[in-house]
Amino acid sequence: MNHNRIVIGTFLLAIWSLVTQAQTKPNIVLIYADDLGFGDVSCYGATKIKTPNIDRVAAEGLRFTNAHASSAICTPSRYSLLTGQYAWRKKGTGIAPGDAALIIPTDKQTLPGILQKAGYKTSAIGKWHLGLGPQSGPDWNGEIKPGPLELGFTYSFILPATGDRVPCVYVENHRIVGLDSKDPIQVSYTAPVGNEPTGKEHPELLKMNYSHGHDQTIVNGVSRIGYMSGGKTARWVDEDMADVLTGKTIQFIEANQKSPFFVYFATHDIHVPRLPNSRFAGKSGMGPRGDAILQLDWCVGEVTKALDRLGLKNNTLLIISSDNGPVVDDGYVDQAVEKLNGHKPAGPLRGGKYSAFDAGTRVPFLVRWPGHVKAGTSDALVSQVDLLASFAAMTGQSLDSADAPDSFVSTDALLGKTQQGRNYVIEQAIGGTLSIIKGNWKYIEPSDGPKLNKETNTELGNDPQPQLYDLKADQGEKKNVAEQNPQIVSELAILLKSVREKQQSR
Repeated sequence: MNHNRIVIGTFLLAIWSLVTQAQTKPNIVLIYADDLGFGDVSCYGATKIKTPNIDRVAAEGLRFTNAHASSAICTPSRYSLLTGQYAWRKKGTGIAPGDAALIIPTDKQTLPGILQKAGYKTSAIGKWHLGLGPQSGPDWNGEIKPGPLELGFTYSFILPATGDRVPCVYVENHRIVGLDSKDPIQVSYTAPVGNEPTGKEHPELLKMNYSHGHDQTIVNGVSRIGYMSGGKTARWVDEDMADVLTGKTIQFIEANQKSPFFVYFATHDIHVPRLPNSRFAGKSGMGPRGDAILQLDWCVGEVTKALDRLGLKNNTLLIISSDNGPVVDDGYVDQAVEKLNGHKPAGPLRGGKYSAFDAGTRVPFLVRWPGHVKAGTSDALVSQVDLLASFAAMTGQSLDSADAPDSFVSTDALLGKTQQGRNYVIEQAIGGTLSIIKGNWKYIEPSDGPKLNKETNTELGNDPQPQLYDLKADQGEKKNVAEQNPQIVSELAILLKSVREKQQSR
């Protein structure tokens, strides 16, 4: 009898150990939207558009009001998120051209790499925009590597760059999907290749005109940045992109539901060109940009339904955020400006994508993990650069001193156990202007850059004089109080200089 009790007790202890281990290693799904502003979804105050699926995640989880991407533009935000290092520390991390070589070194510790070590299956699905291939550039007609698989992802299905850049094809793992070897692809960012028509020379072929730039090779009735020829059978259809990427995300979840998995679902929406599926076209009353928000919300709904259907909801940490703030006219004539109808993409914030003002980097950030994250709102100061160290800690992985040099363990703040977040956050605008937020204060370093992006009509936040804003009293950064607070300006300038000059801040 005693022997049986010991055996049963040992068995129960083993089961309890496995359950505890499973609970400490949740599935992780990161839905990373593109150009989604702080005021673009209804759970953050939008009234002209409704996002019920995103709102449901917010209601069931934690909605952060002071969360930040590390940059106001896409490539550096993604670099920082995946490496735990501020992108401005590494040359070549600006907006990557579509034929760029891989900009993350393959010997660098990454977010998917640390999770793979913890036993996770890891996937990158959607927009990549971090370069592919060796320094000579990718071999579009052969094996395209190094890429996501060399950085810790076990599966990838990606857009090589962005929707408005060639090549307009999907890459699954190391090869272009559906490529006919008899119709090889050529890509150039310096001169036309082949005899494909361009938007500049043949505007009559366009179903969506360009407003600035975006006047080169026409694919699917839309002219893009860069030139390409060939690959006709492999070219994507923009209107089907959300369906394709969401489908691949759900397939990966279904295939890996028995083991811990990490999904980095980097949506194309709501980036230009905005060509949502016919199910959403015209439904928002705000033109293609509003329709793309509805489509993004649908993507979130499909993923959350899949988690529910598979019984994975309670053991899945779901995060929804954006790579930078909003932009309205970003190169195409899609009536985004004319049809705003009082909608404020940045909400109460100033600036937008590209900007040093807060709308450039303060983004929606939702965290849901039933039973572990209490529903509510958090004002904790958090940054996407901290996800790597936080996931490492959450899954019992250690980091070497040189790994993730700017990533701090912020699990207590991310899971809502404390409202005390980061001590400070550093943000990067286009052109390299840095700003720092500490407490209620935001300091923007002096810069001689332009004050306005005339193409997008975005205030960039550059000024030859130092800027200081009290974000508690002046969330819209309307009043520069640097002259009245010279000591605070000095302290923040010194702190920013110190972080910039060191190789790491962690």
